[in-house]
This record gives sequence, C-alpha cells and structure tokens, in this order.
Amino acid sequence: MTDVLRRGRASLAFSFLVQGVAFALLVTRIPAIQDRYGVSDALLPAFLAAVPILAGIGSVTTERLVKRVRPSLLLRWSQPVVLLALLGVGAGERMVELGVALAAFGLAVGVLDASMNMLGVSLQRSYGRSIMLSFHAAYSLGGIVGASLAWVGAHWQLALWVSYLPVVLVLLPAVLVGSRWYVDDRDAAPAGEEKAGEGQVVVFKWLLPLCLVMTVAYIGDSTVSNWSAKYLQDVLGSSEQMATVPYNVYMVTTLLGRAIGDLGVRRFGAVAVVRGGALVAAGGFAVVAVAPGAWFGMLGFTLLGLGLCVLVPQTFAAAGRLFPGASDAAVARLNVFNYVGFLIGSPLVGVLGDLWSYRGAMLVPMVLVLVTLVYARSFAAQPDRYGGGHERPRTADVGRGSNGL
Repeated sequence: MTDVLRRGRASLAFSFLVQGVAFALLVTRIPAIQDRYGVSDALLPAFLAAVPILAGIGSVTTERLVKRVRPSLLLRWSQPVVLLALLGVGAGERMVELGVALAAFGLAVGVLDASMNMLGVSLQRSYGRSIMLSFHAAYSLGGIVGASLAWVGAHWQLALWVSYLPVVLVLLPAVLVGSRWYVDDRDAAPAGEEKAGEGQVVVFKWLLPLCLVMTVAYIGDSTVSNWSAKYLQDVLGSSEQMATVPYNVYMVTTLLGRAIGDLGVRRFGAVAVVRGGALVAAGGFAVVAVAPGAWFGMLGFTLLGLGLCVLVPQTFAAAGRLFPGASDAAVARLNVFNYVGFLIGSPLVGVLGDLWSYRGAMLVPMVLVLVTLVYARSFAAQPDRYGGGHERPRTADVGRGSNGL
C-alpha cells in the first residue's frame, strides 16, 4: 500500500504541474490570442469571463458525476481535453472556433480542478498528514514553466499553434500514462473498510466559511495576476520591462511557500498557518498600496505570494476534514468559489481604480483577506460530523504532526 500511495502522489503531483503549464500558456498569451482572432477590447472581457463561468458549471457537474464515476476517471479524461482545447485555441482561425475551444477548455478545467483536489484530499487522508500544499506547489511550478514557454514563443514571434503543439505532444501521452497510478479513496482504504462517515451530507452552512475564504484568496490572486504589471508601470513609474517582474516574483514565492507549507502545517497546525498567511498577505497589499517606488512595490508582491499561497490548499484540506464521508461533494462545491473569486477580483480593482485610485483599490483585497482571520477556526482538526448530530473522534489529525508516510 505504501508504494501505491507514493505512486499515486507522484502521478497526481504531475497532473497539477501539467495543469499549471496549460493555464499559464493560455492566460499569458491573451494579447496574441486577441490579435489572432481580432477580438476587440470591448468583447475580450466576455470571452475571459466565459471561461471561469463554464468552469464553475463543470465543477458543479463533477459533484453529480462522482456519485457514479470515480474522480480518477474524471481526471484521466478531462486533462487531455484541456490540453487539446488549448491547442484548439492556438490553431483556430475564426471567432466561433475560439469560442468553442474556450468553452471546452472552461468546462474541462472545472472537472479537472475539482477531481484533482478530490484526489489530493483523499490522499492526504490516507497519508494521515498534510501533503496538500505539495500538490499546489507542483501547480505553481507548472505555472512558472508555462509562463517561461510563453515568453519564448512571444520572443521568437512563434504562431500560437507552433508554441502549443510541442507542449501538447509531450504532455498528453505523459498524463495518460501517469493516470494509471491515480489513487481513489476506495483504492487506499484497507479491504472491506468503508470511508469514515460514509453517506454524510454536505451541510452548506458548515462549508460557507471555507467558501468565503476561497473567494477572498482568489480575489487576491486575480488582483496580482491582472493588475501587478499595470500598477507597477502606471502608479509606481517602473519601466515596461520591470513591470513584467512582479507576477514572476509572485509565482516563485508562491512555489517556495507551498514547498515548505506542509512542514509548517505539521509543526504548527493548519489554523496557525492560515492565520499567518492571511496576515502576511494583508501586509503585502498594504506595502503595495503605500509603496513610494517600484522596488518597494516588488517587496509587497513578494509578501503576497508568501501569504496567499497557503490559503487555497488548506481550504480544500479543511473541507475534507469537515466532511470526511462526503469530501468529493464538498470539494466540488467549494471549487466553484475559486471561479467566483476570479470573476470578482479583476473588475473590482479596475472599477475602484477608475473611480477612486489604484492605491486605494489595493486596500480592498487587503481588508477582504483579513476576513480569513474571523474564520480561521474552520481550519482546525475537529471531530467528524455525521448525520443526526452524532460525532465521532478523528483517528488521524492531518493538521498536526504525525508519523505518517
């Protein structure tokens, strides 16, 4: 069983990495996509908003599908669709072809994100200790790789399909082979043993605090990804070249924070790590808002990466602890708020920046991320809840240290 879990963990981490590559290749080439298809500035927001909306639909659909189909099967077949849809975005010529490719990408991403995190939560339960941050670290690494490949394509002025085709040709067969070792909950459990709390129902009022934290985390993340370059150049007076640096710094610090985050959870507990992350992220937004120059602003974006990076993985992990008998449904429902935060974050800062100031706009996500402190106790290891108000003590506390694998 140890080898089964280790192979399952490695194959799932690779899927997270591949998804990071694919998503970065899409979002970092948006200007090139816009030029290829002649998408106007007025129409572009509609295309961009459609992707997370459809992803939310895909996540909701996954909650229903996992009642009949294993999450591992959903992941096995949704990831190739994402990669092929990415290639379709690069290879199309007409607006309708772009719409179809982005629709397929969005729906498949919703299924992919939900099923990946379902498997991550179940593997963490089997390990009996925090490993969720390591999967999201792989995603961050994939994002860095994808952004770097996108830079190469832009630097050499390669056609989109020329940039995307080699990536798809390499990664598509690799994920199909790797999918052989995915581990579902039922695969990890000893023979004849059912998952604790089997048949448990997701009570939304219990899940709601985590949904709010997920939304806030992605408002912060989308603020950095969509506004860091403009803020550094237009507000802090940096050069155009230097304005590209904050997002890269953010991604690197996100990777570093997630790479060591599981150790922090095991040593100090999930509540302390989440509180610390929220405070560091809020400090990062404050530094950005008052920064007198570009280098000081860069420090703020560095703090944002270190702070925000722990929130999303720990939110998924907390949902798994809260609903051990219905973790797949809880994760799928929680995953929808990933896209809610993404949809709110970018226009929120833009509107406030135009109506007020961009410095003032950065204080809004700062206040929102501090809301996490109010709900930090939702991340604590606690007795599992079962139908009818009954409770049983936990046998494994993945929010504290253990002698697991």
